[in-house]
Amino acid sequence: MTTLLVDTPHGPARASLHCAQEPRAALLLGHGAGGGVEAPDLVAACHAANSVGVHVALVEQPYRVAGRRAPAPANQLDTSWLAVVDDLGERWFDGLPLVFGGRSSGARVACRTSVEGQAVAVLCLAFPVHPPGKPEKSRLAELDGVEVATLVVQGENDPFGQPGRGHHREVVLLKGDHSLKASVADVGRSVGEWLDRVLRPLD
Repeated sequence: MTTLLVDTPHGPARASLHCAQEPRAALLLGHGAGGGVEAPDLVAACHAANSVGVHVALVEQPYRVAGRRAPAPANQLDTSWLAVVDDLGERWFDGLPLVFGGRSSGARVACRTSVEGQAVAVLCLAFPVHPPGKPEKSRLAELDGVEVATLVVQGENDPFGQPGRGHHREVVLLKGDHSLKASVADVGRSVGEWLDRVLRPLD
């Protein structure tokens, strides 16, 4: 593993690189609003991606690197993420297709930036469709705005809601809640199978 700091307009972000042999693509994964890149589902996704020939960068937003728990505003998260994408894409992942992903808040960032960042696919772990108990405050427009193959891995009892399947969007429902801790092995299996399938036409 290689860890490096990446300058962004909102302070340094940190990327932990987990490299695959003979890479066919690179997956950038962001964390949840109050959590870090050590979340079990992110770790499972990282291992699964490596096993199918995909480099992984676990990306920590500048507010986390600075030691703050409260997340930055959405536009700052997106700007910082795209700065990391540009840096890693040039320095480490040159010529490789990029897959964006993350859990919860990180999944929202991946969706919102997928067009501008030219992602070839998007992976969403525990996408927060709405705040708990507030289905009227839907964030589905962020998911619907993605124009490439998308996988959503969601807990059946997630209080943040359930997204439906859509155009080029697959949804895998697993036992458990928003943390996905109850089904970590299934998270890895779902991510590995999906990545292998969506990347095959690009090989």
